[in-house]
Amino acid sequence: LLSTIAVADDYLKTIKDFELQDQLGVTHSLAEYADKDYIVMYVHGSGCPIACLSVPSYLEIQQQYANKNIEFLMLNSFIQDDITRIQQEAKEFNINFSILKDIDQTVAHSMGIERTAEVFVIDPRTREIHFRGPINDALGYESQRNEVENHYLINALETILAGDVVNMDDIPDSKGCLVGFFHPAVTG
Repeated sequence: LLSTIAVADDYLKTIKDFELQDQLGVTHSLAEYADKDYIVMYVHGSGCPIACLSVPSYLEIQQQYANKNIEFLMLNSFIQDDITRIQQEAKEFNINFSILKDIDQTVAHSMGIERTAEVFVIDPRTREIHFRGPINDALGYESQRNEVENHYLINALETILAGDVVNMDDIPDSKGCLVGFFHPAVTG
């Protein structure tokens, strides 16, 4: 049991404090979200097919929880994505919230991010990550379901908002493009 807890603790890390610019050049810090109950952060990557196909589902969930005290964001840690490219994708998908550019990849590294299209539910006051995983089971590598069977993010939000803990043993790994860590701040 202790080894399982240790693995879960290692998997659900904390987010480092940050000051990151969004696609509009506005700087955001973790502290500015302290009045929110939770932050839901989607790992963005311009041009990643699975990430692009998952954006509409993420936007639907954002709308579904618009009356809750939750901030929805995206985090882009792709070295190859510049602000112009991120702006174009934000416009294409009608993204009306911040896509934070993690230029030095240290925020992604602190969270243990490996792939795009992964979603995190974070307590902005404690910096604890309460959930990480895919939005749902609609997309995989070379597969796409017409009917979603598992709504991982919605179920996690409902569980967390009810004051319970998400059983991460029931959550599969996210499918998406690999976020390679190349920045000297992360790789040394």
